[in-house]
Order: sequence, then structure tokens, then C-alpha cells
Amino acid sequence: MSLTILAFIVVLGILILVHELGHFLIAKACGVGVERFSLGFGPRLIGKKVGITDYCISAFPIGGYVKMVGEKPDSELSLEDIPLSFSHKNVYKRIMIVAAGPIFNILLSVLIFFSFFVIYGLPVLTTQVGEVRKGMPAHEAGVKAGDRIVSIDGRRLTRWEDMVEVIQNSNGRPLCFEIHRGDNVIYLNVVPRMVHSTNLFGERIEKYIVGISAAGTFVTKRINPWKAIVEGVNQTWKIARLTILSVIKLVKGTLSMKTLGGPIMIAQLAGEQARAGLLNLIFFTALLSVNLAIINLLPIPVLDGGHLLFFLIEAAIRRPLSVKMREIAQQIGIALLIMLMVYVFYNDITRLFTTK
Repeated sequence: MSLTILAFIVVLGILILVHELGHFLIAKACGVGVERFSLGFGPRLIGKKVGITDYCISAFPIGGYVKMVGEKPDSELSLEDIPLSFSHKNVYKRIMIVAAGPIFNILLSVLIFFSFFVIYGLPVLTTQVGEVRKGMPAHEAGVKAGDRIVSIDGRRLTRWEDMVEVIQNSNGRPLCFEIHRGDNVIYLNVVPRMVHSTNLFGERIEKYIVGISAAGTFVTKRINPWKAIVEGVNQTWKIARLTILSVIKLVKGTLSMKTLGGPIMIAQLAGEQARAGLLNLIFFTALLSVNLAIINLLPIPVLDGGHLLFFLIEAAIRRPLSVKMREIAQQIGIALLIMLMVYVFYNDITRLFTTK
């Protein structure tokens, strides 16, 4: 339990710090004064004031905020504060400041993957066969556990996911497998079979398979820093794409709302990853960082995405939306977030007691 709590605090603390640091640094770069940089909400526990900025830790650790001078359009400001006012900056600077939080979370994920690939190399799942299902095309063709598939129809293969892609795009036509079995090279004709399955979202799909699973053997490929950056961006994009698809499917109703989780679920997962090892926890942090970025970019008032929507409308119509309209939108956004928080807490508690 203590490890779970510690892992939760560390992971969430890093994500919040990076997110708020994004807002803070870009605000300072744009000449906006920052009155408070807080990790957590509620009463101030400890902190230190440097210049006009109060750097502090607050009582409730779920979240954080950067309070800027003139953040509210109707704020009363002295003449000397106007040059430091957020609301008095042009709309493009305000867009940069608000977008910086999610962008820094995405950059954190890229940095984590980049660092891992530079230090340890790129792990590649090999094409060595683990299990061969009886009655399936690979078994009927003579494929055996331990075989290494080196090419299909002359296309050289080193990664398992590339092999899966070739099979799934075959449309059921016969494929010539070049296999290394010990010191022997064997050629086998395998005809993929279409099966009904479910994807990550629980949707029924049709796909072509041959009935083999990976042996789970990895090789580490050393790559240069430039390639590590490219792979870091690629891995981050895969997570972002999956998160965006999940949100879309939640809105459409094709993905159950019961899959949503809140702080309790995050704490449980953080604890599990911490027990599995430090690297697992670091990768979990990268995953969660991208999720936090995407969720914050949703066009819901109160979230960064809601503010960005207002500013984009302002840029398009060349005038800000009325204070009353923004207040109504904020109230709706707060109500939606409260309902969502209550629901995910309910999901967490239900999941907690049903898994015991």
C-alpha cells in the first residue's frame, strides 16, 4: 500500500509539475506576471515567494495551477500591472501560454522514450514463433514453435509487428514463408484465414491470421540520438492516437463509460508498475502524460482546450467573447467535470470492491 501511494504521488507530481511549468515558462517568456505557482489546490502548506511569484505546495495534491496577473478579463489592475496582465496580451500569446501545458506533457513523453532508446537501445520483438495453434493455417502448413520467420514472399522481416501487418493485408492469398529452423532453411506455403475477433475497444472486427503467437524474444537495436528522437515521437504519437480514438468512441457510445478510471485506478496502476520495476513506472508516466495532454485539450470550458476554443473564436471574429457568455460556459464546464469526477470515482470504487 505504501509503495502504491508513493508511486501515485511521484507520478502525479511529475505530470502536474511539467504541465504547470509549461504554462509558467511561456507566460514568463510572453511577459506575463505570475502571482502563484502551486502544486495542488486548496490551502497553502509550504512555499517561498520570489519576486511577485509565490511558489508553493497546497493541501490537495490532485492538480495544480499557475495564477497569472490579470488572468480574469474583469480583474481590477493598477497601471503598473497592465503590462504584466494575461488578458492584455494579444490573443496569439494567450493561445501559446494555454497550449504550453499539454504540449509540455507531450514533450515529457517524447523525452522519456528518447532517453530510454539512447541509453538502452530500441527493443524489437523478433519473428520467432512461440505457440502454434492446432487446426490453424500455420500448423497445417508445418510451422513449429521455435521457428524464426525471416521473410514472407521475399520481403525480409525482423520485427513481429511487420510480419503481422503482411499477414493481415494478405486478403487470404497464399504466402510463402521462409523459415529458419536450427541450421535449416525451410519454405512453407501458408494460407491466412479470416476470423472474427475484437479490437482494443471491444468492437467486432474481421482479420486474417495464421494461428501463431510470438515467442516473446527481443533484440536491442542500438540507434543514434536522431533516430531515438524519431522513435520517441513515434511512440508518443501511437499513445496519443489511441487516446484520441478512445475519446471518440466514448462519445459515440461504442466504448463503455465503465472503462473510465480516476485517481484510485491511477494509483493502483502506478503501484503495479512500481512493483514491476522502475522502467515500467517510467513508461507508465509517459503513457499518463500523453493522456493528460489529450484530455486537457478537449474543448470543455475550464480545461485548457476550452480556453483555447474561446481564444480561437476571438482570433477568428477579431473580438473576445462577452464575459457573460464565458461565465455561462465555465459554469457548464464545471458541472460536466464534477459529474465526470463523480462517475469515475464510482467506477474506481466499484472496480476496487469487485476485484477483491
